[in-house]
Amino acid sequence: MKKVTKETYLQWYKDMLFWRKFEDKLASVYIQQKVRGFLHLYNGQEAVLAGALHAMDLTKDKMITAYRNHVQPIGMGEDPKRVMAELYGKATGTSKGMGGSMHIFSKEFRFYGGHGIVGGQIPLGAGIAFGDKYKGNDAVTLTYFGDGAARQGSLHEAFNLAMLWKLPVVFICENNGYAMGTSVERTANHNDIWKLGLGYEMPCGPVDGMNPVKVAEAVDDAIQRARRGDGPTFLEMKTYRYRGHSMSDAQHYRTKDEVEEYKKIDPITQVLNIIQEKNYATEEEIKAIDKEVKQMVKECEKFADESPFPEPQQLYDVVYEQEDYPFIS
Repeated sequence: MKKVTKETYLQWYKDMLFWRKFEDKLASVYIQQKVRGFLHLYNGQEAVLAGALHAMDLTKDKMITAYRNHVQPIGMGEDPKRVMAELYGKATGTSKGMGGSMHIFSKEFRFYGGHGIVGGQIPLGAGIAFGDKYKGNDAVTLTYFGDGAARQGSLHEAFNLAMLWKLPVVFICENNGYAMGTSVERTANHNDIWKLGLGYEMPCGPVDGMNPVKVAEAVDDAIQRARRGDGPTFLEMKTYRYRGHSMSDAQHYRTKDEVEEYKKIDPITQVLNIIQEKNYATEEEIKAIDKEVKQMVKECEKFADESPFPEPQQLYDVVYEQEDYPFIS
């Protein structure tokens, strides 16, 4: 694995803080009805992405996830302005304003969505990995899903074929404790989701999803295994979300005390503490990062606000690849 250095920690702090503030801004503009539909925020789970990106080769590896998907394409290299514009439904967005919150895509940066169907992306991730193996590409696909999606039958079908064909895929369950409002304890007779891999003799295990170093180590091992041709891995990232399942979630299923307890191990605070303990940055340098992040978020909001909505004609332009499709009248 690439060494975790002073520069790594500073980049993690800047990235995770930006993702958090980007999502906070989305929450505020959602209330203003600039963003419509559903909005699922990632606050608290940032270490899962930061650690994974450190282990990935961003020139070839791929990622696919569920509908809590705004900051992942940014981490993969997509322009955050275009992501925010997509959430606004603007023509400058990653899907020309037609995907919205749950369907962010970036083919250029190998981010294959945002999927609104619970668990729908699990077999798709295996399929992308199958394509890479078939073509002889040296790429690995990270396939994310939540603890609720781990109960879908499609997971078992994908796990079975991924092991049978030794596909270069890493399955990652982001277990934030609740499938919408249903706690993990109420969905199965054990709480160790990673054990689902045992039935397929798939390498699997739990990971501290609040610590980017632990995430990076586990994902690196899994990626190297996949690149060697030894097949998939299943990792259960034990994480937590500080906001509701979506913006419409009243969160009656958990106490404020529980949320506050988890905030004591906030991944951003953990990284900042190490930066301060090891004197990786002065207080002035940290304030400069904070200021830069605020400015970046402002620029995203300005771009999204000023971008045009799509023209009605676009509805007809994005259905068929062939421009002279004979069945359009």
